[in-house]
Amino acid sequence: MSAAGKAAASAVCTGLLLAAPGGHGHHAWRRILSDASAPMGSSGGNVVALGREMAARKGWAGSQWNCLNALWTRESGWQVTVWNTQGSGAYGIPQSLPASKMASAGPDYMTNPRTQIHWGLGYIAGRYGTPCGAWAHETADSWY
Repeated sequence: MSAAGKAAASAVCTGLLLAAPGGHGHHAWRRILSDASAPMGSSGGNVVALGREMAARKGWAGSQWNCLNALWTRESGWQVTVWNTQGSGAYGIPQSLPASKMASAGPDYMTNPRTQIHWGLGYIAGRYGTPCGAWAHETADSWY
């Protein structure tokens, strides 16, 4: 992650309003719930490690993982409870709009990274085929 991306992710953790990595103003974030900054995944790692593990189970490793990581770093900083306050109103790691779409993956979609990642991976597969397909759309249109 770039220095700007790390700074943005760090600022998100403190609950500040900021523009997301990549400089797209419509990706302003605000943390709306207090939670651990790095909820634990099944392997004992943080949310990013959980995402990597879940993506690998779908066969999305290597370049596909790199695209997914870039996408969700830019969209949400991998923060479970971020809300886009200047624009769409999208929520969570995959920036679901509306947030309630993620309820199809589980009733704890507002706070559970596993539920959000599961939903987000399915959304990407259904709409773009792969994380690199979603990333290509993101970089071309500033949304996915």
